[in-house]
Amino acid sequence: MRAYTYPTTRVSVLVLAAVVIGLHGTAFGQASARSVAMGGALTALADGADAARYNPANLALDGYGGNSIEVLGLGVNIQNNAFTLDDYNTYSGALLTAEDKAYILGRIPDEGLRLQADVRAGVLALNLGRYALVVEGVGAVDANLSRDLFELLFNGNTFADTIDVTGSYSEAISYVSAGLSYAMPVFEHGYRQITVGGTFKYLRGIGVERITELEGFAATYATGFSGQGHATLQTASGGSGFAIDIAATMKLDRRYVVGARLENFLGRITWDKNAREYGYNFRVDTLTLDNMNGDWVVADEYSMAIPSFTTTLPPVLTVGAADIEGRFRWGVDWRQGLRRAYGVSTHPRLAAGAEYQLLRWVPVRAGYAIGGGRNAALSLGSGVDLGAFYLDYAFVTGSSLSPSSSKGLHIALSTGIRF
Repeated sequence: MRAYTYPTTRVSVLVLAAVVIGLHGTAFGQASARSVAMGGALTALADGADAARYNPANLALDGYGGNSIEVLGLGVNIQNNAFTLDDYNTYSGALLTAEDKAYILGRIPDEGLRLQADVRAGVLALNLGRYALVVEGVGAVDANLSRDLFELLFNGNTFADTIDVTGSYSEAISYVSAGLSYAMPVFEHGYRQITVGGTFKYLRGIGVERITELEGFAATYATGFSGQGHATLQTASGGSGFAIDIAATMKLDRRYVVGARLENFLGRITWDKNAREYGYNFRVDTLTLDNMNGDWVVADEYSMAIPSFTTTLPPVLTVGAADIEGRFRWGVDWRQGLRRAYGVSTHPRLAAGAEYQLLRWVPVRAGYAIGGGRNAALSLGSGVDLGAFYLDYAFVTGSSLSPSSSKGLHIALSTGIRF
């Protein structure tokens, strides 16, 4: 039998890291700690540099613009769809019984174990009135492992059993985004305002790895063991592209605001540096005790340079409403991916968040989000707001206040200066 190797790239290491951390951790990363703390419900509340990220039309609203510079913005989000921190603490390193294996397999959905990681790091976020410039680095991984693989790992291949890897996939991407935002009013009457805005983002691709085809199965029959499959992988280490965000906001009165944003309209990156394709095909003729010493695996693999290829960023529509008056503020958001891609689902995600000025300079925040192909998430946060200087932090637990209910890790920290 021949031993075949499969190419490993730098992005593959990111995929592996996401798998390891996703299983060892406690949902889509955001560089704004205020947004994370409020469950992501910031479309109608975002001001300053956050307005450029979540709703650029807000830059033209009275009281939303101003001048500020963000010194640090960092969000890390890693999650899986099956196991909590409590599960990991219980079964890690343990000798698994039949009941333990059944419990673990029962936690994995029929569609497989999904692992997602998203990291955003702000390089520069500058807001000057109705203008804003935001530069940040983005890295995202989305992988799905077939449930059959875990069945094989725990129970082996039994008679009349078929192991199918179809449905497994992985995609990893990293890039730098430089976005210039502008907003303008189109209607004003008393407290009522309608504003429109947009952000043009130049995207500089750092690396991409995606499985474009993956099919395969292995089965055990009375006559022996057989199987077949193939996989195709594309990688690149550089590229460029652009994306556009379009937004509108309506201030109904002194208290209530509604807003909407279409994110990544026409967004795409063309990968033209070191673009390669890797392929692997195999077929296992019926394996028995009589032929297991022969060449019973027929396999071939290839690696070749390919022309540049394009990945499109998933367009997302978000609609939100908020109460902006007084020491207690709240917001709700409806986020809808227009197609499925890394970090985005076509299933809607509903988020709600609140912010209370416990003291004049100490905001307390909480939020909850559900749906969108992601775990339910309860978020908490606080910070210090001294007017000219602010510092915010946030973290996400699971479906309850207990960190052990979390199926991942989501934290954010941001700080800046207003002038």
